[in-house]
Amino acid sequence: MIFSRKSGSGSGRHAKSDARAKGQEAFDDEFDDDLDAIEDDADPRPGKSPRTGGPYDISEAPDGIAQLDLGALKVPAVDNVEVRVQADNEGKIQQIVLVYEQSALQLGVFAAPRSEGIWDEVRAEIRKQLFNDGVAAEEVAGDYGTELRARVRTPEGLTDIRFVGVDGPRWLVRAVFQGPAAENPQVAPPLLECLHNLVIDRGHEAMPVREPLPLHLPKEVTDQQAAEAAAAGGAEPGTNGTNGTDGTDGGEAARRKPSPRPRRK
Repeated sequence: MIFSRKSGSGSGRHAKSDARAKGQEAFDDEFDDDLDAIEDDADPRPGKSPRTGGPYDISEAPDGIAQLDLGALKVPAVDNVEVRVQADNEGKIQQIVLVYEQSALQLGVFAAPRSEGIWDEVRAEIRKQLFNDGVAAEEVAGDYGTELRARVRTPEGLTDIRFVGVDGPRWLVRAVFQGPAAENPQVAPPLLECLHNLVIDRGHEAMPVREPLPLHLPKEVTDQQAAEAAAAGGAEPGTNGTNGTDGTDGGEAARRKPSPRPRRK
């Protein structure tokens, strides 16, 4: 499934990696039972100064930003950026990748406790998992604090990846830059714009800490898929594909298999 802000833009080929799985294998079953409302005048990020930009919690998001509503994530619509999603036949999204030229940004959002951020802990686990896979990672300073940078081997060759974590009120955004933007995010300003204007709708239900927040295709897309399936004689939704605004058949992208694990260098 591909959504594009501008038809014919240079999308590039994003490097396949094991980024989607990193940082998730050690997730535990701890529950966040603290559902007290966060006061409007309080900084919801423990130990953090007030943020001048996003990602934003839905309670503090600015108005007037065009967005693609994917459930817990509201992805800003930015020119020349393709939003590629991998979803099942029920419209539940397993993967979101934003593509600009030769760079990509993979997004994930997870439940977190209100009382403390979890990026430091998750980052340590990602680094350990990369080490176990024979990949050396280094901590680097970034706009959102400490990040991880590594180089992994994929079927297309070696590629750089950079893990960025943003702790919010009862959520964690994990952003993974791939390609040239992993070495220097400034080479892909539209991807930075997407991250800076990202909006998270955590909801109020209790969820296990580090549980992925629910993501789904926009209702108009699932309605279109159902209509196409009915017109095709009852074919399974998603098997016919849904064209993006650039006319690309999204069915193949939606069925794309998860990226393989990085091999040792």
